[in-house]
Amino acid sequence: MTKDKVLALLQDLESDTIERTTSIREDKLGPVICAFANDYANRKRSGYILLGVNDNGSLAGMRWRDEQLQQIGNIKANGRILPPPSLVVHPVIPFDEGEVVVVEVLPSSYPPVRFDGRCWIRVGPRQAIATVEEEKTLTERRASYAKSFDLAPALGASMEDISLELFRTSYLPLAIDKDTLSQNNRSPESQLASLRFYDLKNNCPTNGGILVFGLNPEFFIPGAYIQYLKFSGDDTTSKLLFEKKFSGALITELKNLDDFIRANLIKTRPIRSNSFREEEISNYPFWALRELTMNSIMHRNYESNAPIYFYEFNNRIEIINPGGLFGQVTKENFPNASDYRNIVLAEALKILGYVNKFNYGVRRAIHELKINGNGEPEFDLDHQTTFKVSIPINKNWL
Repeated sequence: MTKDKVLALLQDLESDTIERTTSIREDKLGPVICAFANDYANRKRSGYILLGVNDNGSLAGMRWRDEQLQQIGNIKANGRILPPPSLVVHPVIPFDEGEVVVVEVLPSSYPPVRFDGRCWIRVGPRQAIATVEEEKTLTERRASYAKSFDLAPALGASMEDISLELFRTSYLPLAIDKDTLSQNNRSPESQLASLRFYDLKNNCPTNGGILVFGLNPEFFIPGAYIQYLKFSGDDTTSKLLFEKKFSGALITELKNLDDFIRANLIKTRPIRSNSFREEEISNYPFWALRELTMNSIMHRNYESNAPIYFYEFNNRIEIINPGGLFGQVTKENFPNASDYRNIVLAEALKILGYVNKFNYGVRRAIHELKINGNGEPEFDLDHQTTFKVSIPINKNWL
């Protein structure tokens, strides 16, 4: 982004792909980013938010601090805009009259995009919540973009293969704001399609719909389960003590898995500290273990027939899932970069509360493990077809 480019954007007062503002409030920027990402006019080009600029194109004399720029960038990752938009916060452009920050928003391949459950669009000077028909246009357009497995149609499946009741009672109220929901008279198929769980063109659920709400996901996606195995020793040749399979719709299995980790894997006991007072220690921190498990569900390759393997040994836990690093994530930038093999699942886990913030969980899990006394987990990133993390037990537990 150059000064000349910014000057051209400042002078173009007629474009519907430019927003000028002096506010960095998320409630102000969120709908704009959402509208640009939806690209309702189908221009297939970026939208630009010019920060530090008045409505008439004049500079507002603002100066930008690093924490403000970070606040702007965090809008992408905090989960209020779903699916996560692709945006770039360009370096500050200085002028004598003030500094300008340009936020470039790329059109989404996965519309409709929502901010706090509302789908915003921009047509000419109008920015508003999309009508049912406008949102339907975005949904139908997405079918031609489908690039991820969970967006693809589950050919051969029908509405009878998913639990519409779970969708309506346990998911829809979390995904769509109550005002929009109260005015929603669309068919179940259209409701599912607006959230990427149904393919209207092929008249069947998407793979994401089968994974999240399917009555028998394994029938359509054979590897869609988690295999837990507990061994007595430190390798798989030792005695198998217990095994459990987690299969079924993710909307229910995620809760079952969450409860299982808390009740069966996390153990605590008192120890005497140097001050002769008893303190409680745990073998693993619950939040870190759950986060790394949810990460494997969100990022695995569901085109593989292999399940996620969850091994508990006497000195560590190993989680192995099909699918190596994806997209722009490499050994060099992991875990500081993010990309999404399964855009529908990433959104679903965020809506259901199993992901707090995008591109944050693994780093926090590492931090939690260090604090708990486990040390750093070991990530095996050398394989293209699998991702493995080994989590050592608390050093004070053994």
